[in-house]
Amino acid sequence: MAKSVLITGCTPGGIGHALAREFHARGLRVFATARNTSTISDLASQGIETLPLELTKPESIQALKEEISSRTGGKLDYLVNNAGRSYTVPALDVEFDEVEKTFDVNVFSVMRMCHAFSPLLIEAKGTIVQIGSLAAVIPYVFGSTYNATKAALHAYSNTLRVELAPFDVKVVTVVTGGVKSNIARVDRQLPEGSIYLPIQADYDRRTKHSQEGAMPNDKYARSVVSSVLKSSPKKWIWEGKMSWFVWGLTTFFPQGIMVRITFRLHVLLHVQFVEAESRPSEEAAVSGTQRLPTHDKPQICGRRLDSPKEKLLRTTPSMGHQPLPAH
Repeated sequence: MAKSVLITGCTPGGIGHALAREFHARGLRVFATARNTSTISDLASQGIETLPLELTKPESIQALKEEISSRTGGKLDYLVNNAGRSYTVPALDVEFDEVEKTFDVNVFSVMRMCHAFSPLLIEAKGTIVQIGSLAAVIPYVFGSTYNATKAALHAYSNTLRVELAPFDVKVVTVVTGGVKSNIARVDRQLPEGSIYLPIQADYDRRTKHSQEGAMPNDKYARSVVSSVLKSSPKKWIWEGKMSWFVWGLTTFFPQGIMVRITFRLHVLLHVQFVEAESRPSEEAAVSGTQRLPTHDKPQICGRRLDSPKEKLLRTTPSMGHQPLPAH
């Protein structure tokens, strides 16, 4: 009898859709979910069983559990918690209803799914696969809310792994880098009065940053599924654009190096320089004198002083313009 796998968030173009097709190609019985099953009719045409799921509604999760249990005889071999929600907004500009929605989808719904399906997983001695993110381990600019949800997911999964070990249920966390998906499909704008308006262009680029040079989702799915289906899968799987680079940094270097690199990649220091250049000094305002042109840098004994940003760029190892993507 084929092993079964339940995957959340399977809409076309995303990671869940690719995972559903890959698990199916490996001979597993796949249950793919979406809020509206009409959006995943292509999976149904391939022989994949599609079911509706509204993750933020406990009654929907309970109904899905009962349906899966009736179809599998009370067992589930793999639960893949893939569905997620992005929210790329500066920490000081967040709307707290959006923060709550993001935590509800990325953290609380995963907890609900694990809680509901644990009896089926224990019966099958199965595996829970959590689609995590590099955002959980790096200070990814303007992603404080999303980063926090993924860090919470990683921490929850680490504890869940220990608690389920006596029942032979494995928990695998996939630390995901840049993968082609729909995660950045929502267009967001800085609010009026944001202190980051001087770098609006950098912010706009950051909202889509995870998709720059991202790994194709079918390639990601092949790698992840191959790792998950091993008899003794790793507890943490690093996959996606820049994932192994970040693994190396976080494993072998001080945490502070990530802060420096993040500053460089996102030109965050532009805020203080652009904002300072956009307003006259108090002395100039009183005397009516004009400020020096921005290219006239301060000097001591004839030596030009570097700005903090220039020092940072000079002392940080060169990385080109490689993005550190977040799933």
